[in-house]
Amino acid sequence: MIIILKKDAPASQLDMLTSWLKERNLQVHHSEGTSQTILGLIGNTHHLDIDLIKQMEIVEDVKRIQEPFKNANRKFHPLDTVVKVGTQNIGDGGLTVIAGPCSVESEEQIVTVARSVKASGATLLRGGAFKPRTSPYAFQGLRDEGIRLLLEAKKDTGLPIVTEIMDISQLDLFAEVDVIQVGARNMQNFELLKQLGHCKQPILLKRGLANTYQELLMSAEYIMASGNENVMLCERGIRTFETYTRNTLDISAVPSLKTLSHLPVVIDPSHAAGISRFVSPLSKAAVAIGADALIIEVHNNPACALCDGAQSLTMEAFDRLMKELKGFVDARELCK
Repeated sequence: MIIILKKDAPASQLDMLTSWLKERNLQVHHSEGTSQTILGLIGNTHHLDIDLIKQMEIVEDVKRIQEPFKNANRKFHPLDTVVKVGTQNIGDGGLTVIAGPCSVESEEQIVTVARSVKASGATLLRGGAFKPRTSPYAFQGLRDEGIRLLLEAKKDTGLPIVTEIMDISQLDLFAEVDVIQVGARNMQNFELLKQLGHCKQPILLKRGLANTYQELLMSAEYIMASGNENVMLCERGIRTFETYTRNTLDISAVPSLKTLSHLPVVIDPSHAAGISRFVSPLSKAAVAIGADALIIEVHNNPACALCDGAQSLTMEAFDRLMKELKGFVDARELCK
């Protein structure tokens, strides 16, 4: 349920209404918009008398919300959420580019790539320390050593780091990680999501390869309901009948998720395509349709990469893409 307040509602009356609602075992989410103030109620609201609330002096309207996700719902929070990572604001209408190798392989590799993507204009560094792989015999990542190397690259370049967590037991290792990524396979690992709700870092939540928008938003709800409202939603491609590409990038996820939710939307063209030559056109499409960020795989030698070399851009190709994206970003600014 949401309660829409009249403009310039007196603070004393707002405090009284908020206290009255909390006495009825409801959580009250206060959202201050440019033209209206909204109180989002979380909990069992069926016992509330809507007509009684509507009669209150400061109340403009009362509406019940049918969707099961509340915190992530745009009706609760009309303004876009902006997630701050270092000096970067994600979700403020601009474009953030997160780049780096699929997997951290050595200090030389991650520092080399970090320096290169920063010079090209990326503002966050991605790199896998723990790698979920379909085959138990494939490279599984350097684990805690990988995080240490990412922190070395951060020290060298100043780029905040983004890396994926696999299990609750690894949380202590992520204390200095700037953005914790939840991969597609863990999107519905609800115990992990609840624990991440107690973390201070923003969470990059990837959509599962066969999950709906609502299921993705319900997973975000687990994190937010536990206290962490800094969640970014990532579309990384879904499984369809088409086998030419690794997955199918659901580009409609950007306007759909932005209609349903106030959270920033990130596009991962690398995992969606699985083919490096498609990363550039998919990135441009994502920027044109309004994505808040891109997360792109870049490797100093893709042919020798220990993980996902086929979908990784060379450092030179990434630099070209960043130059080409500028025109799309500028055009998007003009269309606002």
